[in-house]
Amino acid sequence: MTTPVRPSKPLDRSIVDGPLQRAVWMLAWPTMVQNLIGGLQGVVDHALVGHFVGYAGNAAIGIGIQIFIVVIVFVMSVFSGMGVLVARFAGANDPEKVNRTVYQAFLAAVALWGLVLAPLGWILAPSLLGVVHAAPAVRAEALPFLRIMFVGSLGMLISFMVSGALRAAGDARTPLRLGILLTVLNIACNVAFITGLGPLPRLGTAGAAVGSTVAGLIVSGLAVYLLFSGLLPVTWHRGMDWRPDWGVIRELFRFGLPTGVQGIAMNVAGVLLLRFIGSLPQSAQAQAAYAIGYTELFSFITWTSVGLMSAAATVAGQNLGARRPDRSVHGVHVAAGLGLGLAAAIGVLFLTIPRVLLGLFGMTDPVVVGLGVQLLRFLSVSGLFVTVALTYTGGLQGTGDTRSPLYISIVSQVVVPLGLCTLIQATRDLRPSDIWTAILLGHITRCALSVLRFRQGKWRHIRVEVAPARPSQ
Repeated sequence: MTTPVRPSKPLDRSIVDGPLQRAVWMLAWPTMVQNLIGGLQGVVDHALVGHFVGYAGNAAIGIGIQIFIVVIVFVMSVFSGMGVLVARFAGANDPEKVNRTVYQAFLAAVALWGLVLAPLGWILAPSLLGVVHAAPAVRAEALPFLRIMFVGSLGMLISFMVSGALRAAGDARTPLRLGILLTVLNIACNVAFITGLGPLPRLGTAGAAVGSTVAGLIVSGLAVYLLFSGLLPVTWHRGMDWRPDWGVIRELFRFGLPTGVQGIAMNVAGVLLLRFIGSLPQSAQAQAAYAIGYTELFSFITWTSVGLMSAAATVAGQNLGARRPDRSVHGVHVAAGLGLGLAAAIGVLFLTIPRVLLGLFGMTDPVVVGLGVQLLRFLSVSGLFVTVALTYTGGLQGTGDTRSPLYISIVSQVVVPLGLCTLIQATRDLRPSDIWTAILLGHITRCALSVLRFRQGKWRHIRVEVAPARPSQ
């Protein structure tokens, strides 16, 4: 007897048939909003831990998150491969392969978490903290935080997986709703566990990790339920083949691993750049200016650009799957144009009211403010190149060319800025403006290489090898 299959929401064909400007914006703005809202979590965590634990707790979260991201970005690389396949199959209007790909990505994520991330993260956490030379007081706070994050990351992984799958399938609003819920629950749980609200124990820094774990598990449970509901363009049902499909899994890693290596390379490059900033005569002031100017204020450009990058990837991948590569090109151009407009608007604020923006973060020291104003001038230009680079990177990754962005990132984010700083430091004393210049040149290089690679059009000939579904047993 055949198990009845619950009908799913049809795939959105407007991405391959409708106006591209509307398609790009429809996919981009929910991700932008989600990124902005998600940024609140870090602010709340640092405020609570700073109040109840002190600066050691803040430092522990900063270091712990940095290590966690470097490790987990490699595990999450399988989701990049999933996005390539889902977009391609959605464009070809093949929902069976869409659903099968997402399920196989789920299996891969659970396996990587259970066999690699959780056990090795728990065992190696002390060694990882040693690599970054964490002070004893910071190490004492960071170790339990980091171990809980590694072991409790399954919910977060599944939430990210479902959201990425839906975006690639053309649904960006459901991930926004899930992201808002995750942020609200995260903040509520973190408040409860950090402070010891009611009968709950006061866990301090470790409470931030426990809160993130609980929130992630709740949202991931809801996300999986929605996959079975038939309300989404991605649907699981009882009649599916629940066995591992090694052909699909192989394709996930084929397209995803380069993105994972790229993420690791860029994060390592960021750490090395901080070492150069730490070598400056006014290192403390320069680090403060960098933390606020680049990490916080410049993120308003990167957050919007990442939304457009995701939109460009979906539009390019789906239209290639629909055998309409010219629409893929046009879609990426549209995303880049929107990104330039938004980056220019934010850049004008960097140039006209830099002291006001820095003041929002309590920056009053004259030296810090002076360095921050100088940095924002560079970033007002850099943002134009970053947003174009990211949208064209999205176009490359969405069509399956995930290796080129890896090589481009190594050249532009590692070789160029770190090489320039090393060269200058070997000839004379390094100045803050030298580091800001290195950052700008890196972004210009990334933009030029990304555009050039996309225009070559080799992505048009990338094939996806997935066999037809096996008969269920």
